[in-house]
Formats: sequence, C-alpha cells, structure tokens
Amino acid sequence: MAVTIRDVAALAGVSAATVSRVLNGDPRVAEDLRGRVDTAVAKLGYRPNSQARSLRTRATKVLGLIIADIQNPFFTALARGVEDAASERDYSVVLANSDESLDKEQRYLEVAAAERMAGVILAPSSTTASRIDTLTERGIPVVAIDRRLRRADIDSVTVNNQKAAQQAVDHLVAAGARRIAMITGPADASTATSRLAGYRAALRAAGLRPDPALEARGDYRIEGGRTAARTLLARPDRPDGLFVGNNLMMVGALEALTQAGVAFPDDLLLAGFDEMSWPGFAPPITLVEQPSYEIGRRATELLLRRVSGDRFPPQRLVLPAHLRPRASTHRPAVA
Repeated sequence: MAVTIRDVAALAGVSAATVSRVLNGDPRVAEDLRGRVDTAVAKLGYRPNSQARSLRTRATKVLGLIIADIQNPFFTALARGVEDAASERDYSVVLANSDESLDKEQRYLEVAAAERMAGVILAPSSTTASRIDTLTERGIPVVAIDRRLRRADIDSVTVNNQKAAQQAVDHLVAAGARRIAMITGPADASTATSRLAGYRAALRAAGLRPDPALEARGDYRIEGGRTAARTLLARPDRPDGLFVGNNLMMVGALEALTQAGVAFPDDLLLAGFDEMSWPGFAPPITLVEQPSYEIGRRATELLLRRVSGDRFPPQRLVLPAHLRPRASTHRPAVA
C-alpha cells in the first residue's frame, strides 16, 4: 500500500497540514518540526506526486463550510445562503459537520489546509479552543459564523444574541411570568453565554432576581433539552415561564413538558430561540427568529473579498434577530 501524507504525519507526530507545509517549502515551519517531518519522509520512503504538489500550491475555487450540527435547521438555511453566494462567483462549497467536537473540527481544518481551499466559513465549536492557525498560517482566510472567536483578526457574522434573548424574556415577563427558567447551551459556546446574559438582564430589569436553580445547562441537542426540562419540572416550585436557548433543545423540552402533563400557555409560558417545525405540538411557539440564510450569504461575500486580496480591517457584522410572539405566551383574558 502506498505511503500517504497521513502516514508521515502520524510518524512525525504532527498534523497532515504541517507535513504539507514542509513539503511545499513553507519557511514559517519551525526547524524542529521540519526535521521530524524530513526524518519521517526518509524512513517511510514517501514520494509526493509532483503534479499533485504543483496543484496544491495554488488555492482552489472551493470554499469549506464547517458547521456544528447539520440536523439543526438554522445551519441548513445558513448553508443554502453560503452555497448561493458562492455559486454566483463560480465557487463550490464543501460541507463538513463537526458535531460540536473540537477534534472533529480540527480534522476538517487540516483537510481544508491540505486541499488548499480558498477560504473557510466556520461555526466554531469553542470560542477559545478552536485552532484556526492551521489555516491562517497558510494564508487561508476564515470567517466565523453564529459564534465569535476571541481573536481580533478574524471576521465574523453573528446576531446580537444577548439583546434578542433579553427581548424574549422581557416578553415572558410582560405576559405574566415571574418564575422564569432558562435552558441554556454549552458553557464554551459564545451564543449560550450571550443568551444567558440576556436572560439575566431581563430578569434584573423587571426587578426579579436571577436564580441559579432555574438555569439548566443543555448541549444544543434534543436530549440535552429533554434532560434539562425534566430537571426544572422536578422542582417543587415549578417555573411559570421557560426560555429555551435553541431549537433542538426546544424539541426535547417539548417532549418533557408533554410527558409531565404541563400545558402551555395555561401552566407555563414558553419561548425559544430559532425556528423549527414541531409537528404534533400546539399551540405555536413564541421564538427569536435569526436571519440564518442572510448570515450565510454575508459570510460568503465577506470571505470572497478576503480571497480576492482585498485588505480591510477585521469585520464584526451583527445582523438583527426578531422576536415572533405566538400563542405559547398568550393567555386569553378571563371574562
């Protein structure tokens, strides 16, 4: 069996992207890493295809899109926006699903680097731990979507999550809820942090003290929402309002509410974040609607400006999200 670049990477203890940089003569690779790669190449007798190497030194007209969860309709609509904008400029898009896994995300970043993709749009699994140096060290531009990275040099396209969450909880308060719980997302996701901050800010603005016992941590997945909702419903002093931090967790929360015999809006006022089809559940749910398609388009347009060589300061585009009040937060007046 022919020796591959991954075999060399495994023996040298480096990434495939690092091996590729060494083979392409990138002067920015540290000498110790270069030596390890050269030793592994010699030991394995690796012979890169010269034609393939020539092709890989030039960026392709391919963009990478790495999202957190393809099952989430937010990312489905976003991906459509990316593809439409890319196609208009004769670029193709390769889609990868990280499943909120840093390890999986890193593998896809390495593939994007090794394949010399023109640029990458990334929904980072972590605000701080996502390792995009794999791309930026090779001059491959990156645009973060949905969640920001704590790097001042990286463009991003997001919504104002804190403001949108605060509006949703303000609405619950105005509708009469006083013991308002929240199912929030992963601690290292900037969206979860911002939405939780908005929830707390709304409570304080209404003269209500945030209660840690009413904050249940989920994982942006259905099961996480189900488990968190069951925890909240098991309390002797059940909440009379619930804000759910994303649409997949809402699916799990709805299942838990139904199983517990909790009716909304009669027993509990309910609001969520992000649109989704919830067949079999009524009434319609109040939610924050994100411009997911537009996020994808704007991120692609920004990325292609970078790809074309335009020089401009890092952009932090923040698009508006809108609260859509529906029947889940409306109790008919008693005559």
